[in-house]
Amino acid sequence: MTMDTRTFEIYWNIEMKKVRFQNRYGIELAGDLYLPENYPAQKNPAIIVAGPFGAVKEQASGLYAQQMATYGFVALAFDPSFGGESGGSVRNTASPDIFTEDYSAAVDYIGLLDFVDRNRIGVIGICGLSGMAITAAGTDTRIKAVATMSMYDMSRDMSRGHMDYYTEEQRNKIKEYLSNQRWKDAKNGAFALGNHEIGFDETGEPLTDVMEVPAELPEEADAVFAAFYNYYYKRARHPRAVNFVSSWTATMPVAFWNFPLMTNIKEVSPRPILMVAGENAHSRYYSEDAYKAAVEPKELLIIPEADTMNTTIPKIALGAWAWGAGAAGGDQVFGNHLGDETGVHTLREWEKEME
Repeated sequence: MTMDTRTFEIYWNIEMKKVRFQNRYGIELAGDLYLPENYPAQKNPAIIVAGPFGAVKEQASGLYAQQMATYGFVALAFDPSFGGESGGSVRNTASPDIFTEDYSAAVDYIGLLDFVDRNRIGVIGICGLSGMAITAAGTDTRIKAVATMSMYDMSRDMSRGHMDYYTEEQRNKIKEYLSNQRWKDAKNGAFALGNHEIGFDETGEPLTDVMEVPAELPEEADAVFAAFYNYYYKRARHPRAVNFVSSWTATMPVAFWNFPLMTNIKEVSPRPILMVAGENAHSRYYSEDAYKAAVEPKELLIIPEADTMNTTIPKIALGAWAWGAGAAGGDQVFGNHLGDETGVHTLREWEKEME
């Protein structure tokens, strides 16, 4: 019997099945399928969830999927290619194209289930998988609604830096480093590890050494690092995750420099988009900029006093999603499963928890 390694509270009334399916590139993906009560008796709406970037389905995406099953959805959390229990011969790498394809492959799979209504399939992208979710929805019309939680645009983040701080000189130095690293990897016959967000030392040169995670949180750690550390390294640590457990391949950012995400965001319309972000999230501007670029129907839901991890982790954010998706037109897609009563109830729970 396989040991259950999920990092969140398990609802034993929600059945979970381990599933496998292939993407268009022949990579086998691993997923956890969460089933609502009485699911065989009807055609059910479905939700597909992935993220955050470097996380596994036993972390936030599984929590979201399980909670969505309590609202009456057949919900699938999956590990993107090259990570977790999914395939891909190179490990700890990522691709904006292949991760986008993974969402559509999940739609392939879930739409073939007898108890799923193909006309009511939505996707959720958490943090760094948000851009791939929107990009997939822009082309794949089978996706009838898309929501993002604490969006990170990974192509923009890797190629421009946080808040677009890279200067042209810094960008050129990073490109030089990544280009030469390819020769080193080719000569060594192995992929070196590195950082997906490349900073600079006091001399102005790229930081190429892998960041070492301290055994305990440093007293001088800023709030953003502390929030990520306490979740990924402590509370929800998982051996198959990259975040705070392992490292990415050093040349992984090349793909994200080459291929911007969400260039087709306007093509999601007339299907609804919901973007949820915390008021104090350091990544809030990604959601705001994507919202400006999107076409109606769209909704930007800012959760007061929340940061990036507040909207990534707690089940209360899912109540906000249910409420907000209805406001964005999601009620036309998911019917009574996203009624106002559910949203009001969960938002009140959230308000109490924030007091």
